[in-house]
Amino acid sequence: FYKERYMRRDKPSNLNVPNALTMLRLFLVPAVCWLVCVGRMMPALALFVLASLTDVVDGYIARKYQLITDFGKLMDPLADKLMAMAVMVSLGLKGIAPLAAIIILFIKELLMLLGGLILYTKKDYVVYSRPVGKVAQFVTVVALILCFFHERFTAWGYPVHLWLLWTGVALSLVALFYYARLNFYPQFRQKHGRME
Repeated sequence: FYKERYMRRDKPSNLNVPNALTMLRLFLVPAVCWLVCVGRMMPALALFVLASLTDVVDGYIARKYQLITDFGKLMDPLADKLMAMAVMVSLGLKGIAPLAAIIILFIKELLMLLGGLILYTKKDYVVYSRPVGKVAQFVTVVALILCFFHERFTAWGYPVHLWLLWTGVALSLVALFYYARLNFYPQFRQKHGRME
């Protein structure tokens, strides 16, 4: 009984700074999208960069002060993906981001969401981001930031923002493949666990 009470008390509360920053990032999603849609690109970019920085800060604080929670594992990547997808759709409506890239990433995120729900309901554990997924997210975010300066790249004849965006799409598909093998094929998960 005392051991159980101690373990419960030792477990980080969901009411902490990293989770608050994650929720702030979620609340910024509609604001950024609205600014893009009304053509206020620089304020939208500023909020988008701010939201991206909160992702770095909340992860650092959670690891340093042992504030990692199941809520954070679930909501942190969800907030990142919602922000990235919402901004990409908004840029797509402005004719900046390619529709094909939006559709591919939307399907990929939908599959990962369904997979996460299946794993949580059947196996009762939370699936959180792996390094390849983090890299894909980082590349996609950088590409979206560059999309705000698409006119300059187009004028130079080097659409760097599109090259990087498609790189992020490719890495996301790799992350999806890795996610599926790791979570739905036990023999691969056991092998991976031994390698780590």
